[in-house]
Amino acid sequence: MPSDSPESIGGGSIRPDAGVVKRSLVIAGHRTSISLEETFWRELKALAKRRAQSINALVAEIDANRGPANLSSAIRVFVFESVIQ
Repeated sequence: MPSDSPESIGGGSIRPDAGVVKRSLVIAGHRTSISLEETFWRELKALAKRRAQSINALVAEIDANRGPANLSSAIRVFVFESVIQ
């Protein structure tokens, strides 16, 4: 019988890097702190590299287009949508 525990849903597992990490960035000349899981930081860095942008520049672009969402959520959605394309 299948389990609905977080460890088994979707065949995924809980990874040790699932914890939230806070990092400081400069966006439009202002220093800010953003909290994301390490997995999202890793993929954000890879996306910035593929786009030949700094992480600060990519996050500034996400920030400018995020609408009412908070910045951390907007980054997660951006990374997720980039990965599933």
